[in-house]
Amino acid sequence: MRLLLPVALLATTLAIAPVRFDREKVVRVKPQDENQVSILKDLAKTSELDFWYPDATDHVAANMTVDFRVRGKEFQSIQSVLDQNKMHYEILIHDLQEEIEKQFDVKEAIPGRHSYAKYNNWDKIVAWTEKMVDKHPEMVSRIKIGSTFEDNPLYVLKVGKEDGRRKAIFMDCGIHAQEWISPAFCQWFVYQATKSYGKNKIMTKLLDQMNFYVLPVFNVDGYIWSWTQNRMWKKNRSKNHNSKCIGTDLNRNFNVSWNSSPNTDNPCQDTYRGPAPESEKETKAVADFIRSHLKSIRAYISFHSYSQMLLFPYGYTLKLPPNHEDLAKVARIGTDVLSTRYETQYIYGPVASTVYPTSGSSSDWAYDLGIKHTFAFELRDKGRFGFLLPESRIKSTCKETMLAVKFIAKYILKHTS
Repeated sequence: MRLLLPVALLATTLAIAPVRFDREKVVRVKPQDENQVSILKDLAKTSELDFWYPDATDHVAANMTVDFRVRGKEFQSIQSVLDQNKMHYEILIHDLQEEIEKQFDVKEAIPGRHSYAKYNNWDKIVAWTEKMVDKHPEMVSRIKIGSTFEDNPLYVLKVGKEDGRRKAIFMDCGIHAQEWISPAFCQWFVYQATKSYGKNKIMTKLLDQMNFYVLPVFNVDGYIWSWTQNRMWKKNRSKNHNSKCIGTDLNRNFNVSWNSSPNTDNPCQDTYRGPAPESEKETKAVADFIRSHLKSIRAYISFHSYSQMLLFPYGYTLKLPPNHEDLAKVARIGTDVLSTRYETQYIYGPVASTVYPTSGSSSDWAYDLGIKHTFAFELRDKGRFGFLLPESRIKSTCKETMLAVKFIAKYILKHTS
């Protein structure tokens, strides 16, 4: 009987109908003082609120913009609490299901051809990795660095010429499943890098002199789940001992100040850190790959959404890193360069003071490992669409982000030994 159980569980999993979000709303509130902060925290205990920004109630603070998702049937009671306490609120999304469906607002140009203006599911991304290697064998190679909890492959694309001793930048996308604009950028980066080699002076110089290791989807299982079952899924899909709740937040699972946040030890929370540092196969695979290429990796860049920020260490402490001024300078110029395309405004700074304190994050871990230029982009937008940025905004988001990434890469090439 024991042997049959996983199969039975699998059968029930496959039969689950996708989660729908009809009439659910996304609400924005800016608590003015500690009293209003406690009202929001109390609301979170009594109602099922899904915090989009910040990602957990513990981080809610006075004068912070707070976005959360609320079920349609609970909205009225929440609205009356906000009204009674004179808390100003705004409804960002009136019907979440409608917004999810409206995301796909770009028609496929040529059926069967990979589109960089559309969100692509995991199968399409795998096929695309093969195509990039076939099309640019002298420039792109695919490395399987491990596999996920559900045994999907973790692929890194190495973009650049063959010499392994040259400087390199490691980039990852899609560590959080619902942040679809992030994997879209990694695909765009590889496509533009290979397409513009020999034509664009900066990109040609970068690829002649350095390598890029690009992980297009870090959290493959979660990403697949966000396509097939629950668009708002964030974590990976690992089973948790003694809990019916699934998944670990891979960006809380790195071995850096791993257990310092009180809100990360509950498997039912989206910010669950896992049972131990690097307990997750995905985290371990990425950490092992970076450790084994530490001699060449000079920068680490992770792509998230949303809120238009360029962040750097630390997240686990307010203490500034020794090269803080250098990181701030790169981030300042990077955000300036990004804004030249469409005037999109980004803010920049250390994670802990710019956003909120975090523990176990990949960028803090990479920094403490010795990679002294680590950055995390929070891509578009500022909350009107949140995690549901329409496809019609993919290209402009990728084009402006590309300018900042090229600037960072040029800086790394010139200023690191």
